Amino acid sequence: QAQLVESGGDSVQAGESLRLSCTASGLTMIYSGVCIGWFRQTPGKERETVATILGGRTAYADFVKGRFTISRNNAKKTVFLQLDSLTPEDTGTYYCAARADYGVCTFVLSTYEYWGQGTQVTVSS
Repeated sequence: QAQLVESGGDSVQAGESLRLSCTASGLTMIYSGVCIGWFRQTPGKERETVATILGGRTAYADFVKGRFTISRNNAKKTVFLQLDSLTPEDTGTYYCAARADYGVCTFVLSTYEYWGQGTQVTVSS
């Protein structure tokens, strides 16, 4: 059974950084060909896409504004999200998810099949 586990969430001050990790297990597909996304749910808002990665292609939501970087280590089946210059507006639960097909990345949440349980990021001013 496919499982994604996020880690790295913490409570930090504004301007500080965090590195989130998402490690996959049980995926029957070839991991390197699967799109992985990071998403977040901030207080009072719906879950939204933060960034996606497939091979060397990355995509970011407009609100990232160059502050976050997504990367992956296929050998370790892990995707990272580096969060820099954090603001209180970045407070929320961050999730990773994987699609169940090859070669396609979207920002549409419903196209992702496997989800992690989330990791909490809290940024205070």
